[in-house]
Amino acid sequence: MDSKLQIISGKYKGRHLSVPKNARPTQNMARIALFNMLESGIINNENLVVWDAFAGSGALGLECVSRYPSARVIFTDVAGESVKTIRKNLSDLNVGMTAQAVQLDAVSAVKQYAPVSNLVFVDAPYSVADLGRAVVKQLGQMAQVGTVVVWEQEKNNSVDADLEKWDVLRDKTYGRARFLILQKK
Repeated sequence: MDSKLQIISGKYKGRHLSVPKNARPTQNMARIALFNMLESGIINNENLVVWDAFAGSGALGLECVSRYPSARVIFTDVAGESVKTIRKNLSDLNVGMTAQAVQLDAVSAVKQYAPVSNLVFVDAPYSVADLGRAVVKQLGQMAQVGTVVVWEQEKNNSVDADLEKWDVLRDKTYGRARFLILQKK
């Protein structure tokens, strides 16, 4: 399904993205704010490996594809429709081999992708917030030191990170979304 969701910056700036039914993509204005924070010295785009764990439309990972041409981006989602939509978006952008979409639940994918990723987006469906908590907990055990995690939560149902495992770099709320930007100790 077509939408008003678009890539904010970079090579594919302004390109519209398809969105699967029942997806809740991070809206354009929140993504602008989020990437402004990330680019204020939080991430280094050299050797960037991005894992968009609950990819949905893939908007967060696709923004990375557009902004960081040398980045490798992995999208996972348990829903076949989401993976199909992400693959369509990747094909429409003619991205090539720098990105891949895999139908896999994020909890199962942690062992595979946590050790190799240095930027992880955790944006679990608000209706199953425990999934996000579970992934962040596992990332705390398996991610490399210095890995940055962007954990989007519903502000009315949010929890804090384990401060023994994570430094909180930013904690911002936009509308009903709370963004915790964490770095692995």
